Amino acid sequence: MNTSLPTAYEAEFSGRTALVTGGASGIGLALSRRLAAGGATVVVADHDERSAHKAADELRATGARAAAVVLDVTDPASVEAGVRFAVDSFGALHLAVNNAGIGGPAQPTGSYGIEDWNRVVATNLSGVFYSMRYEIPAILASGGGAVVNMSSILGTNGFANSPAYAAAKHGVVGLTKTAALEYAARNVRINAVGPGFIDTPLLRDTDGPARDHLVSLHPAGRLGSSEEVAELTAFLLSDRASFIHGSYHLVDGGYSAS
Repeated sequence: MNTSLPTAYEAEFSGRTALVTGGASGIGLALSRRLAAGGATVVVADHDERSAHKAADELRATGARAAAVVLDVTDPASVEAGVRFAVDSFGALHLAVNNAGIGGPAQPTGSYGIEDWNRVVATNLSGVFYSMRYEIPAILASGGGAVVNMSSILGTNGFANSPAYAAAKHGVVGLTKTAALEYAARNVRINAVGPGFIDTPLLRDTDGPARDHLVSLHPAGRLGSSEEVAELTAFLLSDRASFIHGSYHLVDGGYSAS
């Protein structure tokens, strides 16, 4: 896959600061790289301090402006401090991608662990709320910008044995639409992305039959790449998407069309 950017997009985020939660690995790292390639100053926010600094170092080595911050999206005080770090470090916040998330165990609803439910919902749904709660005022103070929340194909579909994940990702879509209505007239665009199964390090450890089953769910005949998710997200954050508010965009190889 060609990851080089057309010349017209190389500076599309110039002068803008972006915060990416879960920005040090998988889809989040691809997002951090794509925004930096587009000229953004990137704050890599992740619960893993070592990985966050490694990612920021990588971005700086390419000539980008970047910094790392340790952030736990389940803790409102941690999120508030992370947003404040971005503003204090670079003067403003213009863009945010709320990407941090976890999968949780595979168990049916009738026997799903209460602690597992609370942990998945705290990260995947409450974490998005906490993030927007502090990002939106900072973006408003900068004069406006854009937010993308990472949902999933399970933001619109069910999936057996994933009740907490599916419920949280459905919630992210509803939260996104609600916030978009509230801030569209104030120059803050808020949208959601719904990836299918993406070829991340986690799935690369999946055994052959299980992986083949996941591939079979996608009419495109393969899993997606983190870069494909990042490209759609970058479009939604850019001025090219200036009339897109409160939308939920799938990048799923046809999964939801079948």
